[in-house]
Amino acid sequence: MDLHEYQAKQLLTARGVAVPAGAVAESPARARTIAERLLESDVRRFVVKAQIHAGGRALGSLVEHPNKAGITFCCTPEEVEHAASEMLGKTLVTDQTRPEGKRVLKVLVEAAIPVQREFYAAVALDRTKDCPVLLASATGGVSIENAVSASPNRLIKEWIDPLLGLRQFQARRVAAALGFVGGSILTAADFFHSIYRTWWECEAMIVEINPFVQNTGPATQHSIIALDARIAIDDNALFKHPEFESLRDAAEEEPIETEARKHGLDYIKLDGNIACLVNGAGLAMATMDAIKQCGGTPANFLDVGGGASQEQVAAAFKTILTDTNVHAILVNIFGGITDCAVVARGVAAAINQSGVRLPVVVRIEGNNATQGRAMLVEGLSKVIVAHSIEEAARMAVQAAGG
Repeated sequence: MDLHEYQAKQLLTARGVAVPAGAVAESPARARTIAERLLESDVRRFVVKAQIHAGGRALGSLVEHPNKAGITFCCTPEEVEHAASEMLGKTLVTDQTRPEGKRVLKVLVEAAIPVQREFYAAVALDRTKDCPVLLASATGGVSIENAVSASPNRLIKEWIDPLLGLRQFQARRVAAALGFVGGSILTAADFFHSIYRTWWECEAMIVEINPFVQNTGPATQHSIIALDARIAIDDNALFKHPEFESLRDAAEEEPIETEARKHGLDYIKLDGNIACLVNGAGLAMATMDAIKQCGGTPANFLDVGGGASQEQVAAAFKTILTDTNVHAILVNIFGGITDCAVVARGVAAAINQSGVRLPVVVRIEGNNATQGRAMLVEGLSKVIVAHSIEEAARMAVQAAGG
């Protein structure tokens, strides 16, 4: 679950990370009020930042105002109000959004912090080493992917033992490698501990600060401050954190994904035209790879899980059918825990209830597979039975017109 910048900063602030003074606004008038209050605190420069679930806002552009980006610096509350009016309700396109962009419904109004040096830091899970990793770079405020691609040695990595957490010597070592000296090494080390604590306590996929700055300006008493923040919470951990549910912004999510979640389905919308209904994340990814190898493009990732009920399968099928880009459906089930006959009944029920006219390619193997295949073949003319992943992918690509 992705969070907005202002929400990420709230979680970080609660754990000791300094951020610029500011607040979120949903109207130009509210944005001006926030700026006026900041002005009373001796703030003389402001920044207005569009709140969407995507990066690259400073280099993006508003569809309605092509010369305007998603981040604007202002000198007066009147300018803040004007900048907010240009963003709110408008569509922002960045290199991290879909081509159609995202609608801006909120803006963050903050004190603009004088910058001497910009840095990058993040804590994420390194799946190759099965442990957390602290990432840092002296090149902040830019696309870290591009910076590291050009100069891989710019990215510092410090792997963390999850049983011990981030050790003090590790945090200091990273700080020194970034160029901090003297007492600022300890300040930077405390900063790294705070973002690691946020990652650990929130059970996040990533906590990213880009940039953080070493600051000596009058707008803050802190020497290190996070100017931007991104946090993605692990969906599988949300049941342990009911307090995070209020942070979910349904307007930023695909409606089809929101509906799938209500039925306990793991669904991610993609840009292709071949829908996938699979049990197990590994098999789902293998199915998508097979489709690509056959020249097709998957329309979604959909894992119905190992013990899917007939109702869940029917709900998954109906979810798929709401995507108008879908030209064919590939069902790939391996019945270990899953009863193939149950899946088949769910698929048959969904086809009969919805009157689907799309070709459906089914590959079922394992527990009660023979019975399941028989259910699908009898009376369902649109169903094509395959006996391997490769054959199923090839048939689905052909059926989709590929």
